[in-house]
Amino acid sequence: MSSFWSRNISLSIFGESHGPAIGVVIDNLPPGEYIDLEKLRQFMARRAPKKDGTTTPRGEKDLPQIMSGLLNDRTTGVPLCAFIQNTDTRSKDYSNLARLPRPGHADYTGAMRYRGFNDVRGGGHFSGRLTAPLCFAGAVCGQILERRGIYTGAHIASVHGIHDDAFSRTKVTKEDILEVREKDFPVRNDAQGEKMKEDIRNASHGGESLGGIIECVTINMPAGVGSPIFEGLENTIAQLIFGIPAVKGLEFGAGFQVAEMVGSQNNDPFYIDEKGHVMTKTNNHGGILGGISSGMPITLNVAIKPTASIAKPQETVDFRAKTNEMLQIQGRHDPCIVPRAVPCVEAAVNIALLSHMMDYPHF
Repeated sequence: MSSFWSRNISLSIFGESHGPAIGVVIDNLPPGEYIDLEKLRQFMARRAPKKDGTTTPRGEKDLPQIMSGLLNDRTTGVPLCAFIQNTDTRSKDYSNLARLPRPGHADYTGAMRYRGFNDVRGGGHFSGRLTAPLCFAGAVCGQILERRGIYTGAHIASVHGIHDDAFSRTKVTKEDILEVREKDFPVRNDAQGEKMKEDIRNASHGGESLGGIIECVTINMPAGVGSPIFEGLENTIAQLIFGIPAVKGLEFGAGFQVAEMVGSQNNDPFYIDEKGHVMTKTNNHGGILGGISSGMPITLNVAIKPTASIAKPQETVDFRAKTNEMLQIQGRHDPCIVPRAVPCVEAAVNIALLSHMMDYPHF
């Protein structure tokens, strides 16, 4: 089943964008873990639409109803199940997509895979709406990790060529992470953020959409977590990251820049710091060597494509009548997915890291 993921802990994400509800079942969480519900709601709110013209006007409160697995704010050890109601839907906007697929969207491939029985309203199970339960699961996992001093944070690295200040690959603090997390528009340099927002609004007014890059970092991950070959940290993180709709690329550390380096430039020299810890002077490896954490910050960049649903007329086909057609998309769509995808990336990384930490001897 494509919506089920399992590695120590397991996730099952269910629902469609315009169905009664969406949700998630999380199994094998350690029992007795305290979950701060207010912090969980704050994490979910970061993914919600904003009123600044940079996101969809669709309004969803995304308040999870916890059906099982939590008692007196502590995990009970049984599956943690949460429902999130869909309330602000306009299904009529999608009535023609069962035969006229949106360019860049999964309408056509979904129809082929599910023989035309898939729910196309709002994108159905392919919708970015399904990142809400992913964020719920990631927020829960994040709280469990943070209680052990492991913090993950992300920000908008760029939108349409406008760049934010990057995190240091070698020295990132908890304060660096929390500062961005508390902002409505998750950038480190607010002046650059204003330029991004203006560019997004201009694209929206012109019937266009924009893509960008999200930078994510995890600090205080102990060395020795993960495994080589198919059970590496990169493998697990990548599988969950690519569960976020619109993700088209992922790189760790220096990423594709390593192709332009020689060995002495790429290799990160080891040294012993003043506290007796093994560190590296640079961090081109992104905190992971051989699929195993090195103790340095885990750093990654995620490429997000422009939103497929745009207001401009586009060429498509009627794949039932086998004719060429023009499509004018209706509905309320994000002109740029990147700002709302920031907590989704954090959530995916949190889930991946917790799944590996449960193998760690002192967890």
